[in-house]
Amino acid sequence: MTEPTAKTSPGVKTLGVKLNDGLHAQFALVSQLNGLSLNDAVLAAVQEYVDRNRSEKGFTERAAAALAAIEAEAQARRGAIQALFGEEGPATSETTGESRRRTKE
Repeated sequence: MTEPTAKTSPGVKTLGVKLNDGLHAQFALVSQLNGLSLNDAVLAAVQEYVDRNRSEKGFTERAAAALAAIEAEAQARRGAIQALFGEEGPATSETTGESRRRTKE
């Protein structure tokens, strides 16, 4: 599970990974031999994983199917909201003339 933390900048997630002792020792040694911090080695491994999967046969089709499922779910939720409030949907700041106030983060 990833969670934003106060120590990270916006758009950066912290990922906790559990490794058994043997794999951690090997990973730490390989990272050190390559002159990388554990963080930089993890980033490189994740990027390599993403790149390898992106180029696999069938990946584009699986991604397109996932996008279609997201769109279908959004359409179903949109329909449910419209059913609750009629064809116009819920009142928004644009339809009520109210202004939206931003909160400081």
